Amino acid sequence: MFTFETTDQKEVRRFRIAQFNGRTATARSDGSAVTGYVRSVLESKSSVPPRWTITIVPAEAKARTLRPSSRVRAFVEDLY
Repeated sequence: MFTFETTDQKEVRRFRIAQFNGRTATARSDGSAVTGYVRSVLESKSSVPPRWTITIVPAEAKARTLRPSSRVRAFVEDLY
């Protein structure tokens, strides 16, 4: 799990929406990027300005598969 703190309200809103919709989110911190599912967004009410602690569970990288080629070429040879 990856945990970090932020004071950016726009970033917190983006993570809450990703958590609600079950989508992955990417967090960038100190030059590294972590993509995964948002597990929790907790507000620290005792701090000024408001600060949130966000926990992300890293997701496995999806393997990109190539789409099969078009089969039209196979039939073009029959026409000529």
